[in-house]
Amino acid sequence: MMLRTGGGVVQRHAGGAAVPRGAAPSPRVAGQHGPARMRGVRVHAEGGPSPLDLLRQENELLRATLGGVALAESPPGGPCPEDFWTPTITVPDNTPYVEPYGAISTIPDHDGTLCFKWDEQLWSQQGHFKYRWEQLRNIRAAIDKNEGGLDKFAQGYLKYGLNRGEKDGVVGTYYREWAPGAKSLALVGEFNEWAPKAEHWAKKNDFGVFELFMPDIGGKPMVPHRSKIKCRLETPTGEFVERIPAWIKWATQEWNEIQFNGVNWQPEEIGAPGEIHPDKKYTFKYPKPPKPAALRIYECHVGMSSAEPKINSYLEFRKDMLPRIRKLGYNAIQIMAVQEHAYYGSFGYHVTNFFSASSRFGTPEELKALIDEAHRMGLVVLMDIVHSHASKNTVDGINMFDGTDGMYFHGGERGNHWMWDSRLFNYGNWETMRFLLSNARWWVDEYKFDGYRFDGITSMMYHHHGLSTTFTGNYAEYFGMATDADAIVYLMLVNHMLHDVFPDVITIGEDVSGMPAFCRPWQEGGTGFDYRLQMAIADKWIEVLKKHTDDTWDIGNIVHTLTNRRYAEACVGYAESHDQALVGDKTIAFWLMDAAMYDGMSAGAGNPAVDRGISLHKMIRMITFVLGGESYLNFMGNEFGHPEWIDFPRVDTYDTSTGAFIPGNGGSLEKCRRRWDICDSQELRYKDMCAFDRGMCHLDKAFGFIGAPHQWVSKQCGMDKVVVVERGDLVFVFNFHPVNSYTDYRIGAKLPGDYKIVLSSDEKVFGGWCNATKDKDVTFTTTESLHDNRPNYIQVYAPSRTVVVYALAQHCDKDADLKPHGVPGLGVKDLGPYYNR
Repeated sequence: MMLRTGGGVVQRHAGGAAVPRGAAPSPRVAGQHGPARMRGVRVHAEGGPSPLDLLRQENELLRATLGGVALAESPPGGPCPEDFWTPTITVPDNTPYVEPYGAISTIPDHDGTLCFKWDEQLWSQQGHFKYRWEQLRNIRAAIDKNEGGLDKFAQGYLKYGLNRGEKDGVVGTYYREWAPGAKSLALVGEFNEWAPKAEHWAKKNDFGVFELFMPDIGGKPMVPHRSKIKCRLETPTGEFVERIPAWIKWATQEWNEIQFNGVNWQPEEIGAPGEIHPDKKYTFKYPKPPKPAALRIYECHVGMSSAEPKINSYLEFRKDMLPRIRKLGYNAIQIMAVQEHAYYGSFGYHVTNFFSASSRFGTPEELKALIDEAHRMGLVVLMDIVHSHASKNTVDGINMFDGTDGMYFHGGERGNHWMWDSRLFNYGNWETMRFLLSNARWWVDEYKFDGYRFDGITSMMYHHHGLSTTFTGNYAEYFGMATDADAIVYLMLVNHMLHDVFPDVITIGEDVSGMPAFCRPWQEGGTGFDYRLQMAIADKWIEVLKKHTDDTWDIGNIVHTLTNRRYAEACVGYAESHDQALVGDKTIAFWLMDAAMYDGMSAGAGNPAVDRGISLHKMIRMITFVLGGESYLNFMGNEFGHPEWIDFPRVDTYDTSTGAFIPGNGGSLEKCRRRWDICDSQELRYKDMCAFDRGMCHLDKAFGFIGAPHQWVSKQCGMDKVVVVERGDLVFVFNFHPVNSYTDYRIGAKLPGDYKIVLSSDEKVFGGWCNATKDKDVTFTTTESLHDNRPNYIQVYAPSRTVVVYALAQHCDKDADLKPHGVPGLGVKDLGPYYNR
């Protein structure tokens, strides 16, 4: 039955009466409740310990978890919420952090089908699994026999490139380079005025490795720290070319030069723990944070992190961005574009120097200082690593290094990615394995990264690279002749090495295909990743926003996409990442509000397009957070609906495959930044979306729901446009209907008892209308009766275009955000029942 009111058309239904937006709910009220427990800390009602007392008790528990590491007290000016929710770590002065290493384990004695216990349909592909397992065993046996073990094999950076050492009792510098196709090779640079003398030519052994020893001169290295270098080699055709050493630790580009130069980065002095000095090796001070039960990842790019149109630095990011991320409540950062890339506009994905921290943003030691500071704040630091391909750049990179088409790559057509215009690695090549395994260990060992997001894994695993291919779920699509078994064995090997040597390391694979056993441990015969990026979700949201009006959203299809993942294989869900923020695409906020983002964002303006956009922006992010995976990712700036796309400085060019002209932007940095000024402005509504994102992250800190094993969609009603989800102990009620609000709406609940609103997108601080708000302190008491296949139900008010989260009443406090530890809009009592950083 339909009726018309002043607030629009609403609908009556069996679950309760529909009311126009703005009407008051009709709750059931119950009485008072007793105390709760918070990870062993007693939480009392009125008259109990203060929030600061609770913080000290919680810090004692965290201190025990971190093995005696202290947590910083609040600053003299008084505590801020971050001091409660994400206390910083303190350690004794002049005490360096020492990395605890694990031992390389043996290959389990089975045939590689142990992972089939999670999916018996994989028996149809047992031949593939047995083959790749046998390949893994054979490669590992060969490494153990010929290289002294996997641990040593994966530390090639201690041998190749430039390293200090001794020869016949003489101290000096070794330079080694694998260049099997080269006839001769010399080291040139500022140290010899780019003209090699006889003693600067290396000797080549039977394995294609050139070796040069340069004794110190007057007690100082022949090649000084910060000295520019290249290798000059003779190709098979007799041509002499210059290359940046493949294992170089730093490469720089002068302001008046096009080409990069290798730089010998070997500081002679060692700084005190935490000391930042331009010519001292950085000594790490703070321990790595414990591995989180679930990740809340803030995907970021150092260079474009400034509000100004400039390339930001590691130290500026450390000073300005890390506190912002900590305040938002994320527990991990994922840094893009760390490996050196000659072309800035490649977003870091066309790597030229694999062991070099990008010099655009600062020195290697400054990057280490950034990571150490993040660890002090309890943030896990992940790196976006590229092992799926390499830049075609022959002058600055490793392509055609020795003058041959192969070397680290496949030769001919197989070694070229036609869409990415890049080179493809030969993962079955011995020295390629050494190079890439060592690269994976290098960044964790030297820079103390906590793990990786491996880029472009789908391209690695299939000869067709996932292009012009649809994966329907038929297992033959994953394990047929199109599968690159060498690449999969390499991925198993790199996960084997990383997880053994660094037991708490985190590996995330960017795979769009849904490869079975991708996130099962390598010991079972799986590929070995901890998480898969759930890439289909972002595509689904773009499809929904681009092709459907609000009243035609297929709620069931949306829920299916959000939950469509393999059992016992963890995923990182996200509504949008950097891909959607690039020029040529649109972010969710752009799809929702478009031009209204430029002239309708003033606080109090009352723009209907903006009201709709902000409401759906919050809901889309929350339902993705809740249903999209076992962890969550957000790209820098998208939390507040950044109004501009990312456009790296570009010059006019041509498409390499079609020859079509591509206009540049005059090399401008205007759109290659993040507008924190508009996010921080109290006069604009961007702050509303940012505040909700902060509340969402802290809700997970308090309840740990995203990593909770219990996930149950009890209702997905296409007509009402309502989704009801249980995740952990919380109940989420999403009403996507554009006009209908529902009063006395019956929703199922697993746990009996009294519930209250703990978070609502309808709060004023989130740009809402306060129709469903924690501030009314309403108690919703369950009735024991089967509803939506749940043993209990409550009746709630579900305003249009809102998500309201209900928690057991003993964990709620309507005035929580008025207290020193309070997060605006969040009604969690103290730090919640399952507090986790």
